[in-house]
Amino acid sequence: MFKEKKGQAAMEFLMTYGWAILAAIIAIGVLAYFYFSPGDLGPDVAAVTTPFVIEAWNADVGGVNLGLKNGDQSTLTVTNVTVTIGTNVCTATPPGAMTSGELVDVAVDCATALVVGDNVKGDIVVRYTRGTSTIELSSTGSISTKVVA
Repeated sequence: MFKEKKGQAAMEFLMTYGWAILAAIIAIGVLAYFYFSPGDLGPDVAAVTTPFVIEAWNADVGGVNLGLKNGDQSTLTVTNVTVTIGTNVCTATPPGAMTSGELVDVAVDCATALVVGDNVKGDIVVRYTRGTSTIELSSTGSISTKVVA
């Protein structure tokens, strides 16, 4: 007779803890969903190969904005800047000649508007000439950021 009561007490004890653990797991899952959604975990980066450095960047509905710095010892003449986001090719008015260490803001306009809140990943190509040379060189890189208003 007493064995049945001990068994019932043990079962009630385990069931109570089971429900508490289940509730804790559900609460952690809900918090993880709202605070750590996969779309927010992507890195916010932009980089190109030498001789250029991207000091600052962002993306808005009109396109991508880059703070492009000449990291070379000589004057570089930028002839073309493009950012390709999927099938959307965005182009900029080239800033022209950049002296050593000069920082220029480049607005890369997109034909198709970007959507606020979306994460964008794109490939950057900067075409340039060095000094008085007419040989066109290129610096490539990538950007990954969220579109802001």
